[in-house]
Amino acid sequence: MNITWLGHSCFLLEADDYQILLDPFEQVQGMADIHTQAHEVFCSHEHFDHAFRQGVTLLSPRPSPFTVREVESMHDDQQGRLRGKNTIRTFTAKGLTVAHLGDLGTALSPEQAAAIGPCDAVLLPIGGTYTVDPVMAKAAAEALCARVVIPMHYRSGEKGFPELCTVQDFTRLFPKEAVHCYNTPSLELGPDTPAQVAVLKMP
Repeated sequence: MNITWLGHSCFLLEADDYQILLDPFEQVQGMADIHTQAHEVFCSHEHFDHAFRQGVTLLSPRPSPFTVREVESMHDDQQGRLRGKNTIRTFTAKGLTVAHLGDLGTALSPEQAAAIGPCDAVLLPIGGTYTVDPVMAKAAAEALCARVVIPMHYRSGEKGFPELCTVQDFTRLFPKEAVHCYNTPSLELGPDTPAQVAVLKMP
């Protein structure tokens, strides 16, 4: 399965030439609005920086190799009273499972972690303010027994909302040898991909 980060919380998942787009965005500081194509689009919630469906051209429909599961969560730590609900999704294809946590805003409960299940990779918000902070994000990844952790929803230089944490705020919580920084926004996920924090190149 190929995972490509398009910035913020937006990813393209590909398996057997089938493309799924997650959380397309607009109006994120320093980033061009998403304009791309995919067979399907999934949005964790309806905020402008996660649900810019107008920027996606749908490809001709055909059977999907992905199995999709949903787990409801909250966008804040006040039972959704501030920012509403957030949908976590897992995508399974070719024997591999990727979880996209959207704008998770509170710690995962044991019941949520069990419903999501162990995953080969987790796409994890780390920026704080609107989502879990780096420490809570690390706890979520550990609760899911994620082999590959891919951080998202953070700022880097002039890219991203200025009130968010940086990726370094997250990676410093891990041993240096566990962190792999890529010169590409894509990662080919396979059964033999080693355990790591995979920092993909910001587009």
